[in-house]
Amino acid sequence: MTQQTRTVRYGTTRFTIASGEDPRALRARYEQAVPPVPTDRVDELVRRRAPWSDMLELISASAPFDFLVYFRNQADQLFPLAGDGAMCTSYLMGNHTIAERMYRYEPSILLYAPLHTVIWAEPDGPAHFSVDRPSDQFGSFGVDEITQVGRELDRKLATLLDHLGLPVPAELTD
Repeated sequence: MTQQTRTVRYGTTRFTIASGEDPRALRARYEQAVPPVPTDRVDELVRRRAPWSDMLELISASAPFDFLVYFRNQADQLFPLAGDGAMCTSYLMGNHTIAERMYRYEPSILLYAPLHTVIWAEPDGPAHFSVDRPSDQFGSFGVDEITQVGRELDRKLATLLDHLGLPVPAELTD
């Protein structure tokens, strides 16, 4: 059996948006707008092999801005042990019902789903929100159906940023 390696080089646009506010305040508003995935309820649907429509209904009702937090890493609790004073919380934010619409074409889209987001600040500085543009990441697969979902995620991200009172980069809405 011949093994093949597919190599894809692509670029991405990273947005770092200054908020001018306390990082704890931005983090609290973000976590209210993007709640944790309801793991127990998702697990229950998986356990009983529920129809996908039940999952769609659950996630739609659970994600006011179409995103949920799958993982949170509050690095500012760890790195002060090394003398670092920056505030930083990173998140895996996504929606598995949206990701499935790409997964069916290419399971390796899970490299980028959920999306990585970071709320951070220099010591005693204002908050910043950083994220890579979803359509760049998902467009790298070269599958039109995946690219279209990536563009949809750009618009959903723009809606979330607007809700958070952050400037919305034009590249997310073009």
